[in-house]
Amino acid sequence: MSEINNSQTMNAETQAKVTPDIAIELLKKGNERFVQSKPLNRDLPQQIKNTANGQWPFAAVLGCVDSRVPNEMVFDQGIGDIFSVRIAGNFVNTDILGSLEYACAVANSKAIVVLGHEGCGAVKSACDYVEAGNITSMLANITPSVEATPEEGDRSSKNAGFVKKVIQKNVELTIANMRERSSILLDLEREGKITIAGALYDLATGQVRWL
Repeated sequence: MSEINNSQTMNAETQAKVTPDIAIELLKKGNERFVQSKPLNRDLPQQIKNTANGQWPFAAVLGCVDSRVPNEMVFDQGIGDIFSVRIAGNFVNTDILGSLEYACAVANSKAIVVLGHEGCGAVKSACDYVEAGNITSMLANITPSVEATPEEGDRSSKNAGFVKKVIQKNVELTIANMRERSSILLDLEREGKITIAGALYDLATGQVRWL
């Protein structure tokens, strides 16, 4: 870990030193800096130049499209450090799985993080079984998490406790779906070449809680 200078542009040599555990540690340290308002001092114009002809990200983050949860900022990462995949409700489909397979099997990223967040509008809409245009089919990807979450009381978005449990369940099922639907990612994980982790972002504090 001490050999990795996260303020510098990630390159092939640096990426090769990153293990799955180090990748998660880099993200954890980045979030700590974000929460403390102590981001690393990066020369972004230079990073643009350094990555113009190649990229060596050490991790991929699958997060929600929510404007309040920008992956690079939340983890205090620079240009070329992470693949950022974003979709409402942070679920996986064929295209997203293909993107993550590329990140890990082709570009040699060492970790995948599924990042859910509190107060997720997509999850709330799924709890209420909202139907509207293409939103209907999109929310169908989150419905299994709603149905798999036990709750004897109000099962709508009005029940904040229920929504919170569904948000975590959605992260857990997304990871399970990832392993079930992608033999490439599952094999990489079993071989110890990558790690797949879940986390939740707190909108009020900016802190990431790891599952």
